[in-house]
Amino acid sequence: MNAPLNLTTDMANALRALAMDAVQKANSGHPGAPMGMAEMAVALWGRHLRVNPADPGWPDRDRFVLSNGHASMLLYALLHLSGHALTIDDLKAFRQLHSRTPGHPEVGLTPGVETTTGPLGQGLANAVGMALAEKLLAQAFNRPGHDIVDHRTYVFLGDGCLMEGISQEAISLAGVWGLNKLVALYDDNGISIDGPVQGWFADDTALRFKACGWNVIGTVDGHDVAALDAAIAQARRSAERPTLIVCKTRIGQGSPTRAGTAKAHGEPLGAEEIAATRAAIGWPHAPFEIPETVRRAWDLRERGAALQRDWTARLAAYRTAHPALADEFERRLSGRRPIDFEDVVFKTLTHFARHGETVASRKASQQVLAALGPALPELIGGSADLTGSNLTDFPGSGAVKGGSFDGRHVHYGVREFGMAAAMNGLALHGGFIPYGGTFLTFSDYSRNAIRMAALMKQQVIHVFTHDSIGLGEDGPTHQPVEHAASLRLIPHLDVWRPGDATETAVAWAHALSQRDRPSALLLSRQNLPAQARTPEQVAEAHRGAYVLSDRDDARAVLIASGSELGLAMSAQQQLDALGLPVRVVSMPSSSVFDRQDARWQQAVLGDERLPRFGVEAGISRFWRQYGCVDALGVDHFGESGPGPSVYAHFGLTVEALVTRVQAWLTAAA
Repeated sequence: MNAPLNLTTDMANALRALAMDAVQKANSGHPGAPMGMAEMAVALWGRHLRVNPADPGWPDRDRFVLSNGHASMLLYALLHLSGHALTIDDLKAFRQLHSRTPGHPEVGLTPGVETTTGPLGQGLANAVGMALAEKLLAQAFNRPGHDIVDHRTYVFLGDGCLMEGISQEAISLAGVWGLNKLVALYDDNGISIDGPVQGWFADDTALRFKACGWNVIGTVDGHDVAALDAAIAQARRSAERPTLIVCKTRIGQGSPTRAGTAKAHGEPLGAEEIAATRAAIGWPHAPFEIPETVRRAWDLRERGAALQRDWTARLAAYRTAHPALADEFERRLSGRRPIDFEDVVFKTLTHFARHGETVASRKASQQVLAALGPALPELIGGSADLTGSNLTDFPGSGAVKGGSFDGRHVHYGVREFGMAAAMNGLALHGGFIPYGGTFLTFSDYSRNAIRMAALMKQQVIHVFTHDSIGLGEDGPTHQPVEHAASLRLIPHLDVWRPGDATETAVAWAHALSQRDRPSALLLSRQNLPAQARTPEQVAEAHRGAYVLSDRDDARAVLIASGSELGLAMSAQQQLDALGLPVRVVSMPSSSVFDRQDARWQQAVLGDERLPRFGVEAGISRFWRQYGCVDALGVDHFGESGPGPSVYAHFGLTVEALVTRVQAWLTAAA
């Protein structure tokens, strides 16, 4: 039941007051957007949003994403007032060290927060991924008379989100996929940090969304709850298209001197202006004080519990009608692996170790997917318009495109950033392990979304092919040099650069075992020779680095990754002939190796008195951290030409490595 008009006004003003008070107490934050979006929140949360504060992870809840994450106090106030486990003391600790109310929302830290937002536009793209997940799960599990997957994704966004290029990637994808259960409410206040946006943002937003296949409602008065309520109800009736509701608002609404100005955006209003605002909106209550009538009006616990009880009953009926599907549905959402999946992984690793082929690691990756994909239905792939190059599909995967949701390979188009952020949304939604491919050099486009996956501890797998100068003729624009080293700098991201087919299988197995971190697989275009290994060495490869080939009287250590592993092995043979035995260490993942205990690291790298040489077609200084006295690498942009010619041009040859090691050992003697 809708609240009376005066109570509705008080509900909105409670959000304004909490935002003002928390920002003032922290002496830091953004009060303007929460104050301007207060009525939008009343209409959505008070009248439409299906959540249960007692169980924020209820699978069929609606998802709410605050894409303009600087307005975090709006979300925290909503979570507190609706009955989530967020106290008034948590609000008072806004932006303080170790509080549950950080400056921007963080998933996993604050109950009810669905995604970490702040980098503008990414929340919108996350929401697209969440809405896609709902469509895919509904296609997989709903049956006539049993709609156990039936929820919506709502996103609040602002001018800044729409200025970011990722917004165009996201809305284009949502439109072509027909994500009708995605509803975006646009806080159209015309203000950004630098002032009125007309000088740098004059887009016709409504036409832009319409051109991408969206329904557009409005302009709606963003301070009229009844009008907003009606607009959301209209959006919910959309059967084929996502919906944008354009909400005309005033930033800092209620503030006598700051409303409608950039001064309301990112700084406390000040005690005097807060007092004047309280008087202007008729809010006589002390800081952080909320009248009981307003608290009761906001409390969603009873409504949410009833909604979840109804869904639980529907799930029970579904289980009676479709017991096997119900078991699989609950397994998928729990994150448990299929009961026989570990056996499939073991058999796959054993096969590659025994029957290794000389193939490009991108091809080996596809072979691994062909073995593991059918056994892991939650694995959902894709590519940014490079499927035939990334080899991210596999037999029977089927395609997701243009409103078709029964496949397992997504055609993202040339949208690397949008793909990566949408994959984050798929992972956050639950029920999926997403992976997506592009060329390694284009990881720069998607880097911030990769960083966000690491920050949010989401299992997202990035397949980056054409990983070195070995790709050849496309030249320096497409030949990554610094990218491997750069990605390895991202905390909580596992970067793998496998040296052959077996190590590629290990990389996939490891990535699929890591429930709380993303992975990046850096794969070659060119063929890589298969290396012989014992079963023990295959197991050791999971630790990121291991001794692939040793000599009892080794005088140096060669540490190689990826396509240069074969080069190091060939150099070892030539050095043997020169009476200069060396150890070859394969390091497919420095990220994983760095987490190993010191004893393992020392056992692999050997006596510190032995000179170490890094071998990788990338920035050579990366190898200094492992005590390398020299490294064979590429410290320049590439060149266009056949791959072997480019390698020779930059001195990445067996002969060059042998000469360097021989010269060093001769000088040391």
